[in-house]
Amino acid sequence: MRIAMAQCNSGTDPAANLELLGAWTRDAAAQRADLVIFPEAMMCRFGVPLAPVAEPLDGPWAAGVAEVAAATGVAVIAGMFTPADEGRVRNTLVIAVPGEPVRGYDKIHLYDAFGFAESATVAPGSEPVVVEIAGHRVGVATCYDIRFPALFVELARRGAEVIAVPASWGAGPSKLEQWRLLAAARALDSATVVAAVGQALPDDPELRNSRAPTGIGHSRLTDPFGSVIADHGAGPQLGVHDVDLSTIGTARTASAVLTNQRDIPRSHPND
Repeated sequence: MRIAMAQCNSGTDPAANLELLGAWTRDAAAQRADLVIFPEAMMCRFGVPLAPVAEPLDGPWAAGVAEVAAATGVAVIAGMFTPADEGRVRNTLVIAVPGEPVRGYDKIHLYDAFGFAESATVAPGSEPVVVEIAGHRVGVATCYDIRFPALFVELARRGAEVIAVPASWGAGPSKLEQWRLLAAARALDSATVVAAVGQALPDDPELRNSRAPTGIGHSRLTDPFGSVIADHGAGPQLGVHDVDLSTIGTARTASAVLTNQRDIPRSHPND
């Protein structure tokens, strides 16, 4: 499978961000990519009110992504925001596969951590999603989801060979080291290829120092043995990589983590 990782910066104008997505997807198509993965919040970066830009999956922004996928023949995964109840939004991944209806994944684990409260404005999702792209099964997760191994194991159990993780990672002490460690750990947990694609580090110093997670770059492609296939720097970069998915079966036989895993009973507060 040929996977493009589109590490870019989105702004606050959804129309301009859609144009950027189209340009980078056309570039990926010229390099014969099967799939291009854009960051979380590609529709609109964090740090501004999200409800005014949120649209349903059958709205114009997601339709624009689907049109780009159809015109280029390349599947596209990108972060957007869809409306939710009580004035909140959902942090949604739009998944546009040429010739297929648009699908979405709503981020399950919300970033109420490191001084940021995503749940104040975002409602959580509940359902893992796996789709078929270029004859392979691709699961999805979003940013903070990467800290939760059970989701990745479930995606693997549903047949995922690749797990795309669009992100807009927050800056801070040890955060880059955590990002790299978590990408490798989740690939090992699920015996899948993990394509973790983040927003590039912003040029604007105010955005770099924002409490909102505006990205640090360093997208990473990791094989099911935890080895790095590709590693980006901090700035904008489109990387297109051939991935040998025959290693999935080898890794699952060797480590047997999916076969040998057992459910561990949860403790109760009064135990």
